[in-house]
Amino acid sequence: MISFSRCARWLAAASTALMLLGSAFAQGYPNHPIKIVVAYPPGQSTDIATRYFASKLSAAFNEGVVVENRPGAFGNIGTAYAARATPDGYTLVMGASGTHALNPALYDNIGYDADKDFEPIIATAFIPMVISVHPSLNVNSLPELIQLARARPDKIDVALPSVTAQLVLEMIKRQNVPLFAIKYKGSGEAMTALLGNQVPVLIDTVAASRSQFGKIKPLAVTSAKAMTALPDIKSVADQGLDGFNVVAWNVLMAPRGTPVEIRDRLAAEMLKILALPETTRTLHELGFEPAPPMSHAQLAAWLRAERQTDADIIRSTNMKAE
Repeated sequence: MISFSRCARWLAAASTALMLLGSAFAQGYPNHPIKIVVAYPPGQSTDIATRYFASKLSAAFNEGVVVENRPGAFGNIGTAYAARATPDGYTLVMGASGTHALNPALYDNIGYDADKDFEPIIATAFIPMVISVHPSLNVNSLPELIQLARARPDKIDVALPSVTAQLVLEMIKRQNVPLFAIKYKGSGEAMTALLGNQVPVLIDTVAASRSQFGKIKPLAVTSAKAMTALPDIKSVADQGLDGFNVVAWNVLMAPRGTPVEIRDRLAAEMLKILALPETTRTLHELGFEPAPPMSHAQLAAWLRAERQTDADIIRSTNMKAE
């Protein structure tokens, strides 16, 4: 029979050995290519930003870092794949507000647990939305659009290419603003509908919309304040809807169980990359805002709060998945 003291000594020794093994493993990391899964198609803004970060990480590690696109089911397919990957630091995922905050509240079975199956590494970017209109609508601000919608309560449709865009619309409708959703499969279809004046209003990311500014009229961004790169476009909050702040986001994540030393190393390298003026410039050009630095505990708490807030809005507005 093993005594309690001998058992305790054995457990302590085993724990120390595991810690040393993890530390040694992290010191040799990486020794072969790293894969970052993007659960969306190539060319989408999250994909473009992830490829930028992958190239910088590859240079920092002197090892290949590649992006693997696994789109489908509104991001659920690629994210579920990443959740099942070996937690060794060689398969990561660029998590998004859609996959890790909205989808869990919209779908009964997404194939993964957004909280329990992943460890956050670092928030990379916030992705504001923009409310734009066709010039023929003849409005120049969000209050004017709201006034027009109330005067024509059954007339004004809004093109929505994403769940985040739908969330923005539902929050505006809460203010007694009768607008009507027309859902599209992606940004390209929705923008084509707006440019052709088939739909007079569009809600989409700044990243997907800004190349058409001039042909369309941006009224408001959905971040709490105007964006650094677009200071002339006022925020929704600055146009009368106090406290309004809805932004998509990206967070680099690893499967649960990835050694903490590896997560810390990835976070440290990503912090250096995010601090580069070139990175700020690149993110602004994409229509992103660099995310502020957060500790692992702060990031995990923020993600839980985001999931809860989005779930509450989805329930209260009776949002439905397509």
